Amino acid sequence: MPPARRRRDGHGHPGRNRRPAGPRRTGRPEDLVRRTAFDVIRAVETRDAYANLLLPARLRDRGLSGRDAALATELTYGTLRGRGTYDAVLALCSDRELRRIDPPLLDVLRLGAHQILATRIPPHAAVGTAVDLARSVAGPGQAKFANAVLRKVAGRDLDAWLAIVVPQGGGEAARLSVAYSHPSWIVSALRDALGPDRGEIEALLAADNERPRVTLVARPGRATPGELREAGAEPASYSPYAAVLPDGDPAAIAAVREGRAAVQDEASQLVALALAAAPLEGRDARWADLCAGPGGKAGLLSALATERDARLLAADLQPHRAALVARAVDDRAAVIAADGTVPAWRPGTFDRLLLDVPCTGLGALRRRPESRWRRGPEAVAELGPLQRGLLRHALDAVRPGGVVAYVTCSPHLAETRVVVDDVLRGRDDVDRLDAPAVLAGVAPGLTGVGEGPYAQFWPHRHGTDAMFLALLRRKDAIG
Repeated sequence: MPPARRRRDGHGHPGRNRRPAGPRRTGRPEDLVRRTAFDVIRAVETRDAYANLLLPARLRDRGLSGRDAALATELTYGTLRGRGTYDAVLALCSDRELRRIDPPLLDVLRLGAHQILATRIPPHAAVGTAVDLARSVAGPGQAKFANAVLRKVAGRDLDAWLAIVVPQGGGEAARLSVAYSHPSWIVSALRDALGPDRGEIEALLAADNERPRVTLVARPGRATPGELREAGAEPASYSPYAAVLPDGDPAAIAAVREGRAAVQDEASQLVALALAAAPLEGRDARWADLCAGPGGKAGLLSALATERDARLLAADLQPHRAALVARAVDDRAAVIAADGTVPAWRPGTFDRLLLDVPCTGLGALRRRPESRWRRGPEAVAELGPLQRGLLRHALDAVRPGGVVAYVTCSPHLAETRVVVDDVLRGRDDVDRLDAPAVLAGVAPGLTGVGEGPYAQFWPHRHGTDAMFLALLRRKDAIG
């Protein structure tokens, strides 16, 4: 029996934790709310756009706010999250193979399926608005096809469809892939990363389909969590600099508008804090962030460095990302566009160094649901040489006694402990520090990140991205 049928509240299924009512009637010939969601979904599909970056701009440009903005957001993210499940349903309701349906029309059908199966919008209204959208983007003939398909979708609720479309053979990964709308290869990779706790895989997949909380960071010396709470935020769970915004626009908070605070996942804050707290002997004046764009961790590190009279060098390969970093750091930090595999600095320059390497992003599927459909398993192998090269050069860039934090926003074993183990194999000048122990000093209430030496955050345990941390210290020259 599919897992969703055992959860009558729909917990963990794409979009079912957020069930807004439909928009107010505006009298406009085209529903701007749904058109906005559709346009963002199409941009994700055709231009590799990121919904979390594009949608806010579209909402502002089109004057959507309040209830309409909330619905457009739900329809966009819910459709992107639920695509795998909705495609399985649509395949049974269409007399055409999905690959033969024009891509814009297919996205309309996915959007309609989400409205029908995962919101409180009445089925007849969900079908009608989707058919209107199909007519607008694909013409009258395709609108008739959309009407026929979506009426079939509306014939059952989501639990009933899951009982039909979730495969009972083919193994656990195939079953969970449809039930929780994740590609099979990601299900397998996440299950492997859980290791002995692989029984938590359904809870993890369900957490990936929850809308994440908006977590803020008060940059030390520039803002305080108390200031954020006075502006409407709530206490966070772990980071001493974090606060959670239950709703509303972060930019409405003065500290965020002024760059003294920012949106930053709590795990992202904690890995930066762990680097700053890692035991170090001797000089502690030169810090670095070598893959710094777009600047969240660099902003926090630069504030911490300034408090200790240290200085941060932040580097990113892409000039436009380096420009974003420059907006996030304070005046004492230096920002350059540079390639971490072709160092612009001498060996042994830094005391502390953060290396948040390019990765598949499987740890951020809550915030970037489209990422699960964007890459295949080959991306892991393609990124591996870059990740290893960056780590080798990062270790050479710190002095004896210096510390490197190797970080990924992915729990995939081939991007995390395998990379670290491969780089350190045959190298006797690096020690692995106990990352969970260091984190315990930063966030005393934090548990469930592993037994060491590495630390792994999880959405279903911590309400954060699935971020990995290894703390690596160069041995002293004598050692």
